[in-house]
Amino acid sequence: MSQTKPIGVTGIDHVTLVVANLERSAAFYVDLLGMQRVARPGFNFPGLWFQAGATQIHLILQHQNSGPAGLPDAPSQAGAGRVFHFAFETADGPAAVERLKAAGIRIRGTGLRPDGFFQTWFYDPDGHVVELFSRV
Repeated sequence: MSQTKPIGVTGIDHVTLVVANLERSAAFYVDLLGMQRVARPGFNFPGLWFQAGATQIHLILQHQNSGPAGLPDAPSQAGAGRVFHFAFETADGPAAVERLKAAGIRIRGTGLRPDGFFQTWFYDPDGHVVELFSRV
């Protein structure tokens, strides 16, 4: 390993997802999860940006020069959190699960981390796995 100074990343700025339908995904990330829609630069392809705390979610509408929308589902024997996912903190995980269920969202699993935090993993409209965790 080199003896030079590390690059020094300071946080996750954004996660980019390719989606099949921008408005359907906006309803999920804004209306259900409570993110805020924010301004997006004038790229030459459709997309939307949302703010969640210090992190943004960037959506790109699937087109001929993008990757495919969504991700293939992992086999059921893979642990709920042992798949590609990204996580957000929420105040009350169990209440969030009830809200997800009421909205008809497919839940991959729930559980407690070894440190006692509550976790739930669920699917966005394109099959990306999202985690919510809480200290409750």
